[in-house]
Amino acid sequence: MNTRIIDTSWHPLITGCPPRWASGWGQDQWGVFVEITLQGVTQRLRWIPPGQFWMGSPEEEQGRYDDEGPRHQVTLTDGYWLFDTPCTQALWEAVMGKNPSEFQSPTRPVETVSWDDVQDFLKRINEQNPGLNLSLPSEAQWEYACRASTETAIYTGDLDILGDFNAPALDPIAWYGGNSGVDFDLDDGYDSSDWEEKQYPHTKAGTRLVKLKRANPWGLYDMLGNVWEWVQDHWHGNYQGAPTDGSAWEDQDAIGAPRVLRGGSWSLNARNVRAASRLDYDPDSRLDVIGFRCLRVRS
Repeated sequence: MNTRIIDTSWHPLITGCPPRWASGWGQDQWGVFVEITLQGVTQRLRWIPPGQFWMGSPEEEQGRYDDEGPRHQVTLTDGYWLFDTPCTQALWEAVMGKNPSEFQSPTRPVETVSWDDVQDFLKRINEQNPGLNLSLPSEAQWEYACRASTETAIYTGDLDILGDFNAPALDPIAWYGGNSGVDFDLDDGYDSSDWEEKQYPHTKAGTRLVKLKRANPWGLYDMLGNVWEWVQDHWHGNYQGAPTDGSAWEDQDAIGAPRVLRGGSWSLNARNVRAASRLDYDPDSRLDVIGFRCLRVRS
């Protein structure tokens, strides 16, 4: 059972003032948020409270891979701010001056960015905004935020996989191979005509605008599907010996070693679009299925 640890030592509504680095803030049905604005582009961040959760998937979960275990309890004693969407192409271009994405559209997720590219983005955005101090989330921080106090395969419940690209429970919350080509709105798209067992018929697919699918219980969009998201951790083939405090699992001598991706993407089959699903790629890899979202710790 997920036990929430309430941290009352710091909270925007308790202190009565927004962070110095924020251009706006407020509260809605999902909780507290802040906003940053760069060259007219606004990005919202959600407050993720501290707590405990079970990381990984139980052995009986449909679609499970062995690298999602052993399931273990993680305790995060500090809350953090997290982008409510993957980084958009508009924000990337505002910081970096160019847009590398295959599927060009300001409010689509930026993609075709490597883990190394993201480190450059973080360096530049933090230099442009003193005190912002953005980073990538750890794998544990990412999964904790994705689950949002749930323990099922997806944050709306169990996932019944009817076919390779057919899991109806994903349709309201995620763009995946079963629905990412429905009414696709760009002239150029990936040929999806030979994808079998699709939830809906479509012949070309790609990324989609952020925030079109339902947010999770903490107000985070596209945590599942649309684009895989880089996290800070080096890849490990299972969770044996993984940190239990929510910190990133990095190996000091593993220069150039693969990094972890989470969340699945627009081109993936249903089993890869689960809260526990994970993947690894070299840090210089650039693919049109890979993006990221940023985190800021409390301090």
